[in-house]
This record gives sequence, structure tokens and C-alpha cells, in this order.
Amino acid sequence: MVDKMAIEQVRSLEFIASRDSIIHNLEGRVKLVAILLIILFTVFSDRLIVPIVLECFLLIVMYLADLSFKESFKRVLLLLPFGGFVIAFQPFIHPGNIIWQGPYTWLFITDTGLNWTVLLFARLLVCLTAIVILSSTSPMQEVVQSFRKLGMPRDLAMILTIMVRFLFIFVDELRDIRQSMTSRNFDPFNDDISYKWRVKQVGYSIAMMFLKAYEKGETIYLSMASRCFSDNSNLYHAKTIIGKSEYIYLGIIIGIIIVLQLLVIFYSPNLAYLGVSLSL
Repeated sequence: MVDKMAIEQVRSLEFIASRDSIIHNLEGRVKLVAILLIILFTVFSDRLIVPIVLECFLLIVMYLADLSFKESFKRVLLLLPFGGFVIAFQPFIHPGNIIWQGPYTWLFITDTGLNWTVLLFARLLVCLTAIVILSSTSPMQEVVQSFRKLGMPRDLAMILTIMVRFLFIFVDELRDIRQSMTSRNFDPFNDDISYKWRVKQVGYSIAMMFLKAYEKGETIYLSMASRCFSDNSNLYHAKTIIGKSEYIYLGIIIGIIIVLQLLVIFYSPNLAYLGVSLSL
């Protein structure tokens, strides 16, 4: 049986991605390349000034796309734990000057670890914001076509697109499971409840997520099979033209990247902490 709630969630995402705005109306390949440029430059830069400026630029893009800041950042916050869990351990595992000592000799925070944590968090925030903007301004079909037009194999393009789209749905379902448990007065952090029983209930929740993921996969497979999709199927590609607005958009992003790189090369000492290399 098709999950009605999942269908409604997909429709909601597709409705948001199909709105009319300056950003929505840009050619799909341009939006995809722009997001990839921002993510790659952010990931390979070790100066904090880069993710800060690019995050500000993404906020302007979000405003031009007429996206709700509240809803967009809810989606960013929902995705933060996927990378934030790893980042949370960084201050404690890297050698350096100890700036905080815990009650145990092995529990301490170093300046190197803290700087690396700040940089990783800034990178993650920019990447997640960029992904949210792309998924909120580009319908699924447009993203698939953009990947294909850029030379990516059809199957890989389809897998990546479905992964980005349904990631938010899986997170929403996990939140629904958590709310359902809360409505039954279950709190995994309540010490008054048996620890063994709490672990068992959390295990049930994780198992439920795996079952939901399997059901989603089966639903997608059946939906594609009912439309006679096979290895020999070809996706329809609408002819689109890259116009003046697309060149301006890409030019602005490339210009920001060039300016940031020049700032890092020639003016890092004048940027104080923002210009210091925070990499390990």
C-alpha cells in the first residue's frame, strides 16, 4: 500500500520547488553547478571567513527565492545531527594546548580541536543550507535532468536525486515516531524508567526506521515498474536555454569565490581569527 503521508510530503516539497521566483526560474544545470561550486570551495577552504560569507550569500539567495527562513532552517536543523554527531567529538580527540580540563585526565578540550570543530560546523552549515535551497527551488525531474545533462549516468543521477529528496521525509518520520513515543509519556532520558527497557524501545524505533526505508524503496520500485521503467528507459529532457540571468548568477558566485580567495591570500593577517588557518 502506498504511504499516503509520504505522498503528501513529496507533494509539499514539489510544490515549494515549483514556485515562481528569480531563483526558481534559473536553468537547472546552473543552479546545480552553483551549489556544487559553493560546497566545494567551502569544504576545501580552511579560513572561517569563507563559510561565513558564503552562508550570508545563501541567505540572500533564500530571500530572493521567497523561501521561509523558519521552515528552511528547521530542515537544516533536522539534518545537523547526521554530521554534528561526528563534529561533537572533535574538541576532545585532537592534541594541542589544553584550554579546559575535565574531572578525568582523559577528558579535556584543546585549542586545535576547538578550532577544527568551529571550521567543520561552519562548513556543514553552508553545505546543508545549500542542499536545502537546491531541493526547495528545483523539482525532482529538473534535478535529474540537470545531472544527466552534465554527463552523470542516468541510474546514479536518479539515486542521488531520490536520496536528497527522501532524506527529509525519513527525518520527518523519525520525528513522528519520537512524538508518538512522547505522547505515550516515554522519555529515553528519564532515569526513573528501567535503562534496559529504554534501550529496547529506542531499538524498536531504529528498527521501525529500517522498515520504513524498506517500504519506501518497495513503493518507489512498484511505482516505477507500473510506469514500465527499465534499464532501457530514457528520460525526457526538455530543451532549456541558459540566458543572461543564469550567466549573471554564476558570475556573481564565481566573483565572490575569487574575492574570498584573494582576501585569504593577501589579507589574512588583517582578518584576525576569520583569516587564521583552522585546519589540523
